[in-house]
Amino acid sequence: MSDLPPAQQRRIAALRACERILSEGRPVTMRERLAALSTADGLDAPPDFYGGNGPVRQLEERVAGLLGTENCVFFPTGTMAQQVALRYGAQLTGRDAVALHPLSHLERHERYAYSQLTGLRAIWPGSAARQPSAAELAELGEPFGTLTVELPLRDAGFVLPSWDELVELSAAARAAGARVHFDGARIWDTTVHFDRPLDEIAGLADSTYVSFYKTLGGISGAALAGTNELAAYARTWRHRYGGNLYQQWPAALSALIGLDTELPRVPGYVRHARVVAGALAALPGARVNPLPPHTHRFQLWLPHPAEALNHAALTLAEEQRVWFVDRWQNTAAPNQSMTEVTVAGAALDWTAPEVTDAAEHFLYLARRAE
Repeated sequence: MSDLPPAQQRRIAALRACERILSEGRPVTMRERLAALSTADGLDAPPDFYGGNGPVRQLEERVAGLLGTENCVFFPTGTMAQQVALRYGAQLTGRDAVALHPLSHLERHERYAYSQLTGLRAIWPGSAARQPSAAELAELGEPFGTLTVELPLRDAGFVLPSWDELVELSAAARAAGARVHFDGARIWDTTVHFDRPLDEIAGLADSTYVSFYKTLGGISGAALAGTNELAAYARTWRHRYGGNLYQQWPAALSALIGLDTELPRVPGYVRHARVVAGALAALPGARVNPLPPHTHRFQLWLPHPAEALNHAALTLAEEQRVWFVDRWQNTAAPNQSMTEVTVAGAALDWTAPEVTDAAEHFLYLARRAE
């Protein structure tokens, strides 16, 4: 931790010392990570070698079962997994266009890998801060090889379409002769909103990417699930992209632990997020997006400078050992800051009045810091 910038060291120390945490989770050390791995089953067996056996293959089979797909391939990163999925769609259909939302992870957080590495181009079926509709997809006016749907759409507020809208969108893409790919890094979070199991949700797509560190708390890693043909193609291109690592068992073990321990708790997180969001939405000048939340993550907007809000969060933590919400950012709107709230295990014992009480003190500290 001594190699971290002083401000980051201070934040981690304050968060670790807190007795109550509303958003995010308590930081863990590498030693704590190793201790958690030591609880996994099968540690006396040989590790994986190039992902063909051991915990990696066990994880692939587990995820394929959860998503109801024929096969699944482990990847070191989600960016790599998504490039393979889009490349496959382009080669299968002979079309170099990918339909995706301008707020999607592919467009905003992967340095345009789909175009720089694969030579594909994006077309946008609308730009509103929500999932595209089947009607908007039909109005594109040109063929595309893959429709990519990010579930949930993080940069719009972790928003999801309704189940009927998602069914119609998937059908519209297939009617246009395209594949459907779900950027499901956080698909684990969607079952409550859709009121459907994971395999029924993933069944609307031809391929689904999942993350093992988002929601599940794994060390790293991702997977691409789909048909046996896709899996064979994915293993070939994973090797070509340099993703066929010699051993990946620590990441695979941590993902398996996350599937056992965190995944069953996610529906409870989503339901409690609605309680927390309702209390936060009642604060003076606050806006919660969306309300109610579609997952256990949502955006919170407040009419104060980000610097004052971040200072207030740290002060509250150090003075009262209560962690509220930090990582505030100024927005284009005058005197409006925004952050993302994550309601997980540490927040489950917070009642709505307790959220309100902590928020009032937090806002007092923020106003004092302005």
